[in-house]
Amino acid sequence: MTNTHSAAKLVGPVIRGFDPALAEAVMAAVERDNPDLPVTIDDQGGYVRIHTPGRCVLTRATLEDELGYTYPITQLEQALASFSGRVLTSDDSIEWYLERTN
Repeated sequence: MTNTHSAAKLVGPVIRGFDPALAEAVMAAVERDNPDLPVTIDDQGGYVRIHTPGRCVLTRATLEDELGYTYPITQLEQALASFSGRVLTSDDSIEWYLERTN
């Protein structure tokens, strides 16, 4: 985890701070799902920015593993205050990106 990052364009979720366990699980899952990217965490109390440069993936399997229970990834939308970049969702993952690679 990186607390600061260069001027690279960052993408990813901004999680509302009302559920600290969910925010912690998303942070850990993003780090696991993006092992080759530095993860920037900005905890402002009321919200937590979780960003990576260029592309950020969050999978349902990793999030559920971090939470310890079944969690429909589409339900995460309710906890999002915002996000940076464009977003692509499915039943199994959410991807934030600047430009499509495929």
